[in-house]
Amino acid sequence: MSKKSLLVAVVMMATGIHGRLSAQSQELTMSLEKLFRIADNHNTSIKSFESAISEAEAGIDAAKAERLPDVEASAAFSYLGGGRITDRNLTNGFGVHIPHYGNNFALTASMPVYTGGAIQTGINLSRLTAEMARTNAISNRQRVRMILVGYYLQLHNLRNQEKVFDENIHLTETLIEHTQKRQAEGVVLKNDITRYELQLENLKLGRTQILNRAKIVNHQLKTALGITEDVSILPAATFEETGNDKGTEKDWQQAAIENSPTLQRTQLGIDMSEQKVQLEKSARRPTIAIIAEEHFDGPITVEIPNLNKNLNYFFVGVGLKYRFGALYKNNRKVRQAKLAAETARLQHRTMTEDVENAVQAAYTDYQTTFVELETSQKSVELAHQNYNVIQNRYQNGLALVTDMVDAANQRLDAQLKLVDSQINVLYNYYHLKYITGTL
Repeated sequence: MSKKSLLVAVVMMATGIHGRLSAQSQELTMSLEKLFRIADNHNTSIKSFESAISEAEAGIDAAKAERLPDVEASAAFSYLGGGRITDRNLTNGFGVHIPHYGNNFALTASMPVYTGGAIQTGINLSRLTAEMARTNAISNRQRVRMILVGYYLQLHNLRNQEKVFDENIHLTETLIEHTQKRQAEGVVLKNDITRYELQLENLKLGRTQILNRAKIVNHQLKTALGITEDVSILPAATFEETGNDKGTEKDWQQAAIENSPTLQRTQLGIDMSEQKVQLEKSARRPTIAIIAEEHFDGPITVEIPNLNKNLNYFFVGVGLKYRFGALYKNNRKVRQAKLAAETARLQHRTMTEDVENAVQAAYTDYQTTFVELETSQKSVELAHQNYNVIQNRYQNGLALVTDMVDAANQRLDAQLKLVDSQINVLYNYYHLKYITGTL
């Protein structure tokens, strides 16, 4: 079994997909939830954002490592030249023997005790960065799911249109047979049959165009899912029921406040800006560390005559460091960081208003689709009634074949608009969920 075939087999077993094998490809019936699960496991964009989360979480461990002691070791071997001693006026000079081979070894350890909050602030920033990566991953997953919804609804719409064309093709073929019988009886002309045959060819062409469009959308959907096997994905028939969950605008607005990745990102931007303010303030505080050093040096050249021996010593103590320059340098950086934090708060406020407006507009559009659906349903009902009346009049010789063709076209147009209206209800429902971050 090839790797591609194995992937499809695993997908079918893991998601409970049922399908049937055709001569060219395998047809798999899936729900949207199953599509979402497959995308979570195989979509390259989702995988890349998950990798970014792992990278950001590794940054937290790196920031925490700053609490650990620093240990340094240095060693040097050197050649010392001969020495010379003179008076202060550079007279009465004479040479002094210095041992030519020297060695230096030092082991230094320091443990930060107080850094003005710089280390903890760095850890907090790393945690916020990881949280931002997770929020970006959620936002990207929502985007991928909305793309899948678009493809999925297109497939569903095209399959419904195919059914409409099949019904009208069958009806037209029946009318052609009936008209041929009437021609044999001398009731109608050959031209009447020709008009129906032309209508039939147009219907077949429309059906072919729909099938070809479905192939394109199916390929795009498979690419988004990460599936490369020759399969045809069929929408589940029961998912249409989800579009009936209207809710209230207040409920959707509250859902957006709680779940919108856009608002979560801007809030994290505020938190990160405030931490950067603290980081700049920490530079104006002293740092305290416990230090310990071990030295092993030779020869001892500070004595005259020199001692060709090694000197080993160590010390332990507390080190204090303070950057006086930070008093007049970091004030500007602190002010800049505070302004950045205020900008982040204003951006969050602006984005909150934008999301509120987007939810209101999407909810209004969603409500409108139900009105359009009712209008389309009524139009189909009237188109059927009109067609039945014209057909009855035509069979009794009271209407022309052109009247029949017009009535058939009107009914076909009404049926296709009804299919579009049904899909629009679902699309606007999922678009509303996408805006509120609950898809």
